[in-house]
Amino acid sequence: MHNRILKGALLGLALAGMSMSAQAHRGWLLPSTAMVEAKEPWVTLDGAISEGLFEFHHVPLRLDNLTITGPDGVTTKAEGAVLGKFRSTIDIRLPKDGTYRLAIVSNNVMGSYKLGGEVKRFRGVEGTPGAQVPAGATDVTTSTTHTRLETFVSANDMNDTALKPSGVGLEMVPVTNPSDLRAGEPITFRFLLDGKPLPNFPFSMVPGAVKYRGTLGELRFTTDTKGEVKFTVPEANMYWLSAKFPLETPKGPPTPGAKRYSYTATLDILPQ
Repeated sequence: MHNRILKGALLGLALAGMSMSAQAHRGWLLPSTAMVEAKEPWVTLDGAISEGLFEFHHVPLRLDNLTITGPDGVTTKAEGAVLGKFRSTIDIRLPKDGTYRLAIVSNNVMGSYKLGGEVKRFRGVEGTPGAQVPAGATDVTTSTTHTRLETFVSANDMNDTALKPSGVGLEMVPVTNPSDLRAGEPITFRFLLDGKPLPNFPFSMVPGAVKYRGTLGELRFTTDTKGEVKFTVPEANMYWLSAKFPLETPKGPPTPGAKRYSYTATLDILPQ
């Protein structure tokens, strides 16, 4: 049943030819590097929302909910982020050798209910007061949006413990370590939705420095029947990977009960 629903939605949306990079402003995390080789490794992470990828000109991306999953699989909350006018910045110490996942994951809820004869609407992060429905409310309708933004950094060595999926929401599992991506060399990723493979699932990658090219330079790829994709990119750059499910949603409030998923990652792809 799950696969039939996925295949039907994916086929219809693919035929519609919708672009996954049509949004005006994009949120992203930008590490200073994907591989740190040092006796005491640190990395600086910037977060922003902008129309031009990796350009600081619109608003900062708040890092309040940034989590760090270390090479041992332990996840901690990042502390010490500074909120600026156009970007947020945090310096992160990498105490153990291996690969780290830096992520912001959120579940946003919106909906309506009837209380005392009045229809009231609400919107907020799941579990917060703004997303609570009061006792006695009737005709409750809700919809949710699950969002994951992430990037990856390795200190002196690489491993895959932090790369294991959570089984919740739309996720990209790097089969090729994301600190060892190179232009012209095969890269393998796997996409999952709530822990299950996403077959025939399209996603896009856009290199940074768009303003110097004059064109978006979007690359599009599609997973195979097992939810995996093996591909190459032609040039070294910092890339913004974007995927969503359903692939395109109508404008305006979502249908009651609907679930939307989005995934973005910043990947540092080096020369051969």
